[in-house]
Amino acid sequence: MRRIPAELVLAFFLPAALPVAFPAYAASCAWSAKMEEDEGGSVMMASVCSGRQGDAHLMLACFGKPVLSYDPGAAGGQLEPGISADFTFKAGGKSLTKKLELEAMYNYFTTELSGPADPLLALLRGKGEVMVSADKYGVASFPLKGSGAAIGKVLAECGKGSGGEAD
Repeated sequence: MRRIPAELVLAFFLPAALPVAFPAYAASCAWSAKMEEDEGGSVMMASVCSGRQGDAHLMLACFGKPVLSYDPGAAGGQLEPGISADFTFKAGGKSLTKKLELEAMYNYFTTELSGPADPLLALLRGKGEVMVSADKYGVASFPLKGSGAAIGKVLAECGKGSGGEAD
């Protein structure tokens, strides 16, 4: 029986497998802002995803004040209720560290921001990309293209009574 060389098998099957193995996430992981349902009703939410599988997310909503949420995706591992961690956000040569608390219901980390002029929001409205890191949860990078418009839509809804009350 004749053997087919491995190179020939790879040359035949690999091109067909590549789109499935490495999905293009840049287009689907762009910043967007849209109304989403929360337990308190509809809320304007800005979000962006990152990673090869697009499983890490940054989200911004307004519950009286802007609330930033970070879902580290698979890098988060098994998260325990009641934990918090210091996350560093780096973009445009600037760095900012914030303590984020685990929101047990949704299983992602959150922090309430001071308002529209919060330094973290200014960082997120920059250019290029933002790197989010914590010792225990690794590093994720998110594009900033389109972040200003998406964040602006959420901030425009702040104080209009959209969405539920924060817990």
